[in-house]
Amino acid sequence: MKPLRLVPDDTNLPFMSWVKYRTPVSLFLIVVSFVLFFTVGVNVGIDFVGGTAIEVQARGETADVGQIRAQLSALELGEVQVQTIDDARTVLIRIATQPGGEEAQQRAIDLVRATLSADEYVYRSTSVVGPRVSGELATTGFWAVLLTIVGIMAYIWLRFEWQFAIGAVATLVHDAILMVGFFAVTQIDFNLSSIAAILTVIGYSLNDTVVIFDRIREVLRKYKQMPIRDVINLATNQTLARTIMTSLTLLLSLGALYFFGGQVIRSFTASMIWGVFIATASSIFIGGPLLVYFNLRPPPATPSSRKEEDTLPVPQA
Repeated sequence: MKPLRLVPDDTNLPFMSWVKYRTPVSLFLIVVSFVLFFTVGVNVGIDFVGGTAIEVQARGETADVGQIRAQLSALELGEVQVQTIDDARTVLIRIATQPGGEEAQQRAIDLVRATLSADEYVYRSTSVVGPRVSGELATTGFWAVLLTIVGIMAYIWLRFEWQFAIGAVATLVHDAILMVGFFAVTQIDFNLSSIAAILTVIGYSLNDTVVIFDRIREVLRKYKQMPIRDVINLATNQTLARTIMTSLTLLLSLGALYFFGGQVIRSFTASMIWGVFIATASSIFIGGPLLVYFNLRPPPATPSSRKEEDTLPVPQA
């Protein structure tokens, strides 16, 4: 039985010829992301705007988290997070800050108490997370993303050359901007899980980009007289099968989580699915092709290398 091959071994797609379509598409998506972010904004969650945390304990053996979430969602109090802590009986309920000040927030607490009967639950504590603490979380999340990109640039610079570092960082910044644009378009909750999704996509995009960069470096050493555009095109075709298979495998897992993982992680998996799409596309159409503009050229060829290049290479997956 022959192995499954989604991409034939002799694939030779003209990726560098398609770059002329990449630039306007990427610029359009980036501009739309910025416009939506500064006009509509993202639907900032409890983690960043503050709210009320209520800890309850079921009088029975276990707490029905699904039922609690359904009952509280019907109250239309905005974002409501429900999760178990310590054991199966203890539940932490977090309610977003209500418009209308302290009185509105107290009414929300009273609604929760009226919905979750004291006969079934014991109310252990109620606390308010103010905007100052939430602002610190937002600042920490921003620095986490920024320092991650800086650290990646340093790593690529040391492993390859500065041209590769700039290409990798441009790819990651592109992906991060489009991730934020996705949150602005869909208006799904932007919280600490969203920061985790952005960092995960950055890591995945870097992995794809480094694989292509490594192959570009190998081709540069082997075919010293080959034009840089042909080098990038050949390297991208040689790694295309690996890129597509990895992305499809990850998308299958994320799809299962999105449809069967429940409401709690649905926003996270939705952003990850979008992130995998843009990370795959950017590693192919942005990271490598940007090297053309950095005057990346191999050293002059020796007579032996010229003989080696008399035969055109056959792309391999």
